[in-house]
Amino acid sequence: MTGEHPDYISTASAIARRAGALLMEYFVRGVKTEYKGAGTVDIVTDADRASEKLIIESLRAAFPDHGIIGEEGSRSQIAGDYIWYVDPLDGTTNFAHGFPIFCVSIGLARNNEVVAGVVYDPSRNELFAAQRGRGATLNGERIHVSKISKLGESLLGTGFPSKKRHLNPNIYFYHQLTMKSHGIRRAGSAALDLACVASGRYEGFWEFNLNAWDTAAGALLVEEAGGTLTYIDGSKFDVAESREVLATNGIIHRELMAEMKAVMEGRGIEVLPSPMEFAKSRG
Repeated sequence: MTGEHPDYISTASAIARRAGALLMEYFVRGVKTEYKGAGTVDIVTDADRASEKLIIESLRAAFPDHGIIGEEGSRSQIAGDYIWYVDPLDGTTNFAHGFPIFCVSIGLARNNEVVAGVVYDPSRNELFAAQRGRGATLNGERIHVSKISKLGESLLGTGFPSKKRHLNPNIYFYHQLTMKSHGIRRAGSAALDLACVASGRYEGFWEFNLNAWDTAAGALLVEEAGGTLTYIDGSKFDVAESREVLATNGIIHRELMAEMKAVMEGRGIEVLPSPMEFAKSRG
């Protein structure tokens, strides 16, 4: 990454590890949770706030001229060329329930192009890192997307929103693609899902209605590990919008896009079995 500050990755990695250690302290002793809005299941914990505070203060000290956008509301100097996108705890619902699938995600964009990112899973001590033009790593070792070439042999990941799930169309995509693939996982952390594509654990991942802090670091991981990342229709991914994401090993990208296009056009839709008929079949 010619001309880039040499300490972006090392600094972000150190900050992510510190934030991850803090999260684990909360995770072990349990956390207080609250609802972000009436009637929703979108929760925020003391751990989210403490982790974001640590990350924001550390980034400001290291890069005082950079802008920062954090999930829990931190905003500063967002009109500049460099913007850090921070998710201090991706997988909050998992975290709050004691399910150990969560991470810290920190991505740096320059003029809306992600140039550096780290995703740290503290429960497994796995640090994924990528720098534009220099590849992606897991705990310092190079990672690459998988070489599986058929959707039918592929393991996929997806995600569902924490609120207004009844307004989200993803259940139709899930239903169709679970029959066309080797299986679909819903882990509950978009950043880790993208890291799974980058490291070859998944062949593909898609999700709707995400935010820049969910995808900034993970998107770069996928690209630097040799994968492909677009919107569902194949158009260029825009980290600032991040309205949706389709990430694959690149090999199955067209096949997966074609299947998703078919779903959106209502072609070849398998009818879900009637729960009443199922109940009758049980005797």
